[in-house]
Amino acid sequence: MSITKPRLRLAALASAAVLALGAPVAYATRDDGSASPATGAATAHRGAAYVETRLFFGTARADGGAPVTDRQFRAFVDRRITPRFPAGLTLQEGHGQWRDRNGTIQRERSYELILLYPRSHASAQDGPIEDIRTAYEREFEQESVARADEATWVDF
Repeated sequence: MSITKPRLRLAALASAAVLALGAPVAYATRDDGSASPATGAATAHRGAAYVETRLFFGTARADGGAPVTDRQFRAFVDRRITPRFPAGLTLQEGHGQWRDRNGTIQRERSYELILLYPRSHASAQDGPIEDIRTAYEREFEQESVARADEATWVDF
């Protein structure tokens, strides 16, 4: 019985601390992309409604040829991406892995492109983003360029 009493005291203290300090609030995303606490109350947002699009470019070629060099990738950015998104972009270098069509795990040097644009321009940006993906796949013999889109709030 002496083991149970300390456990009960600990549980009672933890419960009291949660009640005294306040329980954490869970957040959910509504259909319009805005976040609100699970209780339904509205929250303040900083900035404007934007879309964050991330593209993932691999450098290993499907035919086994020489990988895409940094110089080749930078030239692609200058020629194909910057003219479509002159307001700004972010590039990050990384190391990625994925399973190819044959089920083989491929590891390669990669690049992540991050684009931010107003949600009101999302439909107009879709075509240029898809053009970038297609151009890279063709020019550098890639099976795919991954794309991830997320609604967000941005303040510059």
